[in-house]
Amino acid sequence: MILKNAFLHPMDAPDIPCGFLAFENGIITAVGSMEHCPEGESIDLNAAHVYPGFVDIHCHLGMFADALGFEGDDGNESTDPVTPHLRAIDSIDPQDRCFQEARSAGITTVLTGPGSANAIGGTFAAVKTAGRWVDEMIVKDPAAMKFALGENPKWTYKDRDEAPVTRMATAALIREQLSKAKEYLRKQEKAAADEDAEPPEFDAKLEALVPVIQRKLPAHFHAHKANDIATAVRIGREFNLDTVIVHCTEGHLIAPLLAQAGVPAVTGPIFGDRSKPELRQQVLENTALLCRAGVRTAICTDHPENPIQYLPFEAALAEKAGLDERDALLAITLRAAEIAGIDSRVGSLTVGKDADIAVLSGSPLALETKTLRVYINGIPV
Repeated sequence: MILKNAFLHPMDAPDIPCGFLAFENGIITAVGSMEHCPEGESIDLNAAHVYPGFVDIHCHLGMFADALGFEGDDGNESTDPVTPHLRAIDSIDPQDRCFQEARSAGITTVLTGPGSANAIGGTFAAVKTAGRWVDEMIVKDPAAMKFALGENPKWTYKDRDEAPVTRMATAALIREQLSKAKEYLRKQEKAAADEDAEPPEFDAKLEALVPVIQRKLPAHFHAHKANDIATAVRIGREFNLDTVIVHCTEGHLIAPLLAQAGVPAVTGPIFGDRSKPELRQQVLENTALLCRAGVRTAICTDHPENPIQYLPFEAALAEKAGLDERDALLAITLRAAEIAGIDSRVGSLTVGKDADIAVLSGSPLALETKTLRVYINGIPV
C-alpha cells in the first residue's frame, strides 16, 4: 500500500511537504518525495498530514476500566506495598472502549501498568492500541518496573499501622528490595559459575527485580515533588538503575539539577485541578522549562487521570506554555519511544519500523485538526 500526495512528518528527518509512504506486511518499506513514488496500490491523501502513530509513555489504559468502578479497578494491588512480581498484561482489558478512543486520536502505542499505591507496583507493558487479545498487542513486556514515591503510598497505608507512612519508609522499602535483589543475583551468578554453590531459593519478587538491577529494565519512578524526584535520582545512583521520572510536577524547580543528573522525565497529566498537595506547584510551563534546561522529556496522559484521547491536546497546551513546536511533537512520538526503549519499532516514519500511521487534517497541536485515518501494523483501524 502507498499513501501518496501527503505532507509527511517523519520525526527523525526533515518534513516532506509532498511525499509518499509505502508499507507492506505491517512494515514501512519506503518514504520519500512524490518524484520518487513507486507504482502500486495507493491512496491519494490530498495533502493531508501524516505522522507516526502517537505514543503515550505512561498511562493505565485497560487497567482501570471505563465506567465500571471496583469491578474494573485492576491497577492497584493495595494489600502489599511491595509487588514487583505483578504484570500489567494480567490486568489489561483490550475490550475497554478507551482503546478505541485512543485509536481515534492517532495513539497507536501505550505503556500501561499498575498505579502508584505501592512503593513497588509491578511491571508496565508496551502495547498497541488495537487487538482483542493482549498477547498479540505486545510491543515490549516487561517495558518498565513501576516505583512510587511521595503521597500515594503514604495515603494507601497510613490507616493500617503498616509501612510506609513516611517518605523515609517508602524509600527504605525500595532500597531493601533492591538490595535483596542484588544479593539474589549474586547467588544466582555464583551457582552458575560453581556447581558446588547453592542457588538461592526462588523468590518471585526478587526474580522480577533482577532485570532492574542489571539495567535491562528501566525503573520508572512516580514522583511529583522536588524532594521525591531527588530521592528517585539518589536511589537510581545507589543501585545504578536506568531511571525515568514520571509526572515530574515540580521538575521546573530543579530543572538544571535534573539535567545534570542525566535523568529523563515524563510530564503529565498536563491539565487538571491541583487535587492534592503534591500538585501545588503544577504549572503549564513545566515541560518547556525542563526541555530548555536540557532534560529529555516526553508527555503522558496518565489515563484515566486525563482521558487518553487528549494526549495531542496535552502537547498543544505545553506548546502554548512555551514548549518548542518540534519538542511538543517529539514528546508524543520519537522521544517518547526512545525513553520507553521501543524506538526500534515505533515513534517515527522510518523504513523498517512498524506501519503505525496517523493521517490528520492538520497539526495534532491544533484543536480543529481531525483524525482522517489511522493504521496499526499497516491495518486501518
